[in-house]
Amino acid sequence: MNPSAALQSTAEDFLESLTQSPGAAQAELINCILRACGCNDSVDADEVMDYDGVVDTLDTFTESLKQENSPIYPLTSKLAVFKKFRKSISEFIERIIASSAELGSLYSSDMMATLQTWVIAMSSSNIRSFRHTATVVALEVETALCDVAAAVEKEAEIVGRQREGERKRKASGKGSGKEKEFDKKAAEVRERRTKLAEFIKEFVDGVFVHRYRDLDPNIRAECVRAMGSWFKKYPAHFLDGSYLRYVGWVLSDASTQVRLEAVKSLSNVYRQGDFLSSLNHFTERFKPRLIEMATGDTELAVRVAVIQVLGAIDEHSLLEEDEREKLCLLIFDEEVKVRKAVSQFVKGVWEESVETRLLGKKSTEKDKERAGVKGLATLLVKWGKALDKAESDDEVVDNQSLSSGEGSSRPQKHSQVISLIGPSQKGRTALAVDALWSEVDAVSDWNSLLDILLLDHSAVSDEGTSSGRSRGGRTKQPVEESAVNDIWRLEEEEESLLLETLIAALSRARAEATGAKKGEDETIISDMTRALIKGLPRLFVKYQTDDIRIAHVLLIPTLMNLDMYLEMRMMTAYASLWDDVTKQFLSHSSLTVLKHSVVAICHFLSATSLVNTNSTKILEVEEELSSSLRDAVAGREEIEVASFTEDEVLSLSAICARLATLAGTRDMTAWTEEDEGGKQSNAWDIMMALVERGRLGYREEEQMIEQALNVVNLHVIWKARGLTAAVEPSADEIQQRDSLKEQRDSLVEKLVEYAVGTQSNTAEGVKRAAFQILMNLHVLFCPTETVDPDGATFPVASVPLILDDEIQYRCAGFIQAEIERYAEELNELKPRPAKASDDENSASEDDDASPVKPAKSKVKTTRKEDAIDFSKPSRSHLEREYIFVGVISTFLRAIRAGAINVRHGAVLLAHYGRLGWTFDECSKVMVDVLREEGMYNQNPDTLVAVISQAISEAFTLVLDSYVADETNTVALAKLLASSFSIRGAQLSIVRRIESQYIVQVHTTLLTWIGKRLAAYEKNNNKRSRKTAILFFKALTPLLTPLDSREALKIKAHMDQVLASAKVEVLATSKQWEPQRAYEKKLGNAMSKDKVPKTKGRKGKASKDAAAASSEEDEESEIEDLLEDPSKAAPPSRPKPRAVYRPAPPEDSETQTDMEDEVVLEPTNATPKSRPRPKATYKTPKSSSISPEKVSRPAANGTPRPKTPGKRSRAVEEERSASDEEDSPAETKATPIHVRKRVRH
Repeated sequence: MNPSAALQSTAEDFLESLTQSPGAAQAELINCILRACGCNDSVDADEVMDYDGVVDTLDTFTESLKQENSPIYPLTSKLAVFKKFRKSISEFIERIIASSAELGSLYSSDMMATLQTWVIAMSSSNIRSFRHTATVVALEVETALCDVAAAVEKEAEIVGRQREGERKRKASGKGSGKEKEFDKKAAEVRERRTKLAEFIKEFVDGVFVHRYRDLDPNIRAECVRAMGSWFKKYPAHFLDGSYLRYVGWVLSDASTQVRLEAVKSLSNVYRQGDFLSSLNHFTERFKPRLIEMATGDTELAVRVAVIQVLGAIDEHSLLEEDEREKLCLLIFDEEVKVRKAVSQFVKGVWEESVETRLLGKKSTEKDKERAGVKGLATLLVKWGKALDKAESDDEVVDNQSLSSGEGSSRPQKHSQVISLIGPSQKGRTALAVDALWSEVDAVSDWNSLLDILLLDHSAVSDEGTSSGRSRGGRTKQPVEESAVNDIWRLEEEEESLLLETLIAALSRARAEATGAKKGEDETIISDMTRALIKGLPRLFVKYQTDDIRIAHVLLIPTLMNLDMYLEMRMMTAYASLWDDVTKQFLSHSSLTVLKHSVVAICHFLSATSLVNTNSTKILEVEEELSSSLRDAVAGREEIEVASFTEDEVLSLSAICARLATLAGTRDMTAWTEEDEGGKQSNAWDIMMALVERGRLGYREEEQMIEQALNVVNLHVIWKARGLTAAVEPSADEIQQRDSLKEQRDSLVEKLVEYAVGTQSNTAEGVKRAAFQILMNLHVLFCPTETVDPDGATFPVASVPLILDDEIQYRCAGFIQAEIERYAEELNELKPRPAKASDDENSASEDDDASPVKPAKSKVKTTRKEDAIDFSKPSRSHLEREYIFVGVISTFLRAIRAGAINVRHGAVLLAHYGRLGWTFDECSKVMVDVLREEGMYNQNPDTLVAVISQAISEAFTLVLDSYVADETNTVALAKLLASSFSIRGAQLSIVRRIESQYIVQVHTTLLTWIGKRLAAYEKNNNKRSRKTAILFFKALTPLLTPLDSREALKIKAHMDQVLASAKVEVLATSKQWEPQRAYEKKLGNAMSKDKVPKTKGRKGKASKDAAAASSEEDEESEIEDLLEDPSKAAPPSRPKPRAVYRPAPPEDSETQTDMEDEVVLEPTNATPKSRPRPKATYKTPKSSSISPEKVSRPAANGTPRPKTPGKRSRAVEEERSASDEEDSPAETKATPIHVRKRVRH
């Protein structure tokens, strides 16, 4: 145990002591192990040799340790003195075993028998410290024995060869007479081998076999790690199926550490080719599991390690072709480390492919390079198809489920997503290039990629080679250089993929050149630019008719050093490059091509040395856009109602898309308002006329209207950018401001009509675009955001824009409709559920049964068994989610900026947990906004209203069977509870909302659920009543620390609500457990600062209880109560009790004003079907609960109970379970027993 002791001398001293006094020495060894277990007890020489009493002795030692939950022992201690303990004990055991083997005491003494007896018994102890330490000791002893056994095995081979040589010499008459000596030595070695085999088997059977499946993952990991070292040290014995299977079994272990150790142990196995035959059965059995781990394990380190093992397996040709393909698909994996790990494996597959392609054919060095490029393209295309096939299986099902009634929604959504993705996003080919850059030569050789792409691989001559003339025909090269050999002829798909590879390789080469030394980076970029100046025009000509390929080609100019055109005096070539890019921009309608064209144009404009050419060319582009726009609408006086052919609509859509794309990066306000002195309409008027067509609702014009909206929106934004914050603006500035306000207001009017108007027939895509633009404009011109952090006034403060309350409610209605539509789409992705069983109604009659979940056929979205699997969403689902989250985030941004009132955030919070992780993250941002509103903006009433509305609406989804259970509502309540306070360092509460507002939240929600309970009780709807009782689970997390007065108010209000609802709260009924847990929490708060004063120890204990932290773990209390409902703190003194009976039924005139809103349902009525989503709110009172409609507590905060007598706290009397199931008539006649608490 002394870290500074010399281990070798200590081992030698121990062995010397073992020879002189075996009992004492062995007792000292066992005592050392006991100390390592954290045990201070000891054994003497007699006890250590009493093998029959080992178990009893250990039971005595561990009795005292059972009192400690987690005793500290050296193996797990964080103390500095034990930092090297694990390594020291391993080395010490190794030295003892090795030295004793040399001296012979390993075989002649009782040391191993004593160790086995004690360690095996300790390894089965219930105490973790004993079990863990004993297992480690046993495994280290086994490891040391493997070293000794391997040495003895080698010695046996040497002795065997010596005996055989002596026999041969004796047969030839040249023997030396040492045969008997060798026989004796062989017998002695055989005896040692036998004893070592017994020792090894004893530890494996006594410790490893039991502990490799121990409950503690650390012990399991120790066992698997030790087995890996045994494979390496003593393969002749352990590389056998009987031992390998243990490692195979733990490949499915739940612990990451255990799985990782298992994989590492296998990495040693396949490096030993001499024992390959013994691995065949194990490999065939566990290969599928290894491939599954490589492709889908949750831990990145495990995946990387498994890939290396599979690579070692493939070196022995033990992987099938389909298994190799699955492994190669990981080159497209999202994790960088996985792609890097599999790159070496892919390199081997690529080399095999190239060798096969060149086999038996004469080829030059150039042919080998191009064959390598061809092999790379073939493999990447093959793997890409395999990946697409796996993804398309889900995609087909997804599209079929949404095919009915969708029309052209999928292409429309796809185009919306594409328009939001920038050219800097890497595709899977670029990811593969990054991974293979240093492994595969064909990837990093961008020159060879460019050369092979410049050739024409489609034309074939009589001799089987192409003429080599590219499709453009601009240049003509000698046939010898450009002839296409069948060895490396590219298919169409391969050519497209190599074009992507070229872009990725050029980007990577430029990135590396940027980080190189000053002279080297200029050389690399210059060489690249020279090659591209020569080859890029040919690529434009070759691929100009292909949208996908030309989009990639348009990215190449951004990688060039444009100043070299001036240095090389090639201005004509530069002008030609401008023309090539402009031609693609003006002739294509693909959003990807347009975005890449604009990126290239922006790169051109950034070259200041070429400003003259740039100015001329950009003006030509603008003139061409102006001419094409006016030509498209020429001859039509009223564009708003004119009829367009399908080709004209497509043409206008493309023109609007070009304008929107270019205006996104360049100020085109002057161009937009240019009317040539009034001779013709300007672009703004034309665009607004096209926007006006949105009310017609033509689906084929949907994209045109969206792009036109984007154009006018960008015009307003650019024009607002030109405003100044001058105190005394000039006449021109005033005119510009008035013009901006006029244009903005006219646009906003159209946006309101399309997004939330009641008379518009607008298409869904246009509605969505109009809503987002409307929100963005109000954020930009929001009057609350007029001052920057330095105190300076923003220029837009001179033209504020306010959204009136009615439009805000309509916007919230639009969001509600979008949420319901998206929820329906998610529901359609699920498999069709089976119909509910017929005996569901009969099952619901049992009041004591657990809450019955609604019929599956009625459930719209679930969280557990029916929840959507978002881990591997399809592409179409991702597109829908991207668009949906874009709308939600825009609405949330408007709330944060102050353009939308915070109270409308309840529409987002109500669906927390229902629509996926991304939506939940948006909801969490809404909670931050609520916290700021309640704390910093001093507006707690809004906080109360939003929380009350959000929770009530969330639980309404449960009551109406849109959601399976209350899990989402409870999670929402826990999230909203965090808005009651602001925490600082170490979770200390810095600021907290006043308790009266927390009381207001509870009384409002209790009133709401009371109405529901009253309706269900009146209709004898037991199933809905059971579900409604679960609402108390959501109320419990909202009970943040309260003092007794506030808790008393909530308790009194709850008693009043339950009494008014005429429901009987049974103390032993399981269905009322949520209410009892809520009541217990209230009771804890009420008794917290009302502990009676006593003297002595009791008084001190009471004082400690009263001073307990107000931030105790609320959830643990509830769980304890649910586990044992009868568990309750005894009252400090007897309480007088009174029995009250409910008041007779009141007339309809005396009913509470909230009763009118209760929906009465027939007995055992099935949940009503969900109404279709509506895009607007008629009035603020249309929400399920509104701050204007809810009942408020009295001025003093305490509502008066309706039952006679003066009382402030009531809880139900315990009743027997036999009284729980009564007839409806008997239930109504049964009095509610309450207990009265007298205040002193």
